[in-house]
Amino acid sequence: MGNPLLFIFLAAIAIAAALGMLLSRNAVHSALFLVLNFATIAVFYVVLNAPFIAMVQVTVYAGAIVVLFLFVIMLLGAEQLQALSGGGVGQRWQRILAGILALALVAVTFVALLQSDAPGGEIPMIDSSPTTLGLALFEGYLLPFELTGVLLLAAMIGVVVLGKSKKRGEDA
Repeated sequence: MGNPLLFIFLAAIAIAAALGMLLSRNAVHSALFLVLNFATIAVFYVVLNAPFIAMVQVTVYAGAIVVLFLFVIMLLGAEQLQALSGGGVGQRWQRILAGILALALVAVTFVALLQSDAPGGEIPMIDSSPTTLGLALFEGYLLPFELTGVLLLAAMIGVVVLGKSKKRGEDA
């Protein structure tokens, strides 16, 4: 991957941005931390010699998806997150389950890293040219790609309908 210090520096930025996204009380700030996280992941792709995937990461995720998130946040007027009421058994159970699942994710990641097939811990190079990615996407994954587009469209229509009915209810 290159310089281990660069990896550690980028990993620290990505983790800090992810924590900022999760812990922020303002939804707009949370979306901006998500942009920082996506940009850091794009730099990871550049370091891995995959500039096209890095460009797609910035264009699609940091550009289009986060703009969609911000549009929905502004449409619903949900900039400030509401405080959770109470600390009941349900929330305690969810926190315990989240902790167990996080530990399981870390354990599986370490096991996968230890069982890597690559000699010397090096990552095998793959062809990430736009032609190869386009052929792989539209030959093998055409249906999931189209279903994702329909799902995003349906979600956007739902948000507009919910936003309009909420504003209409306030006027009456």
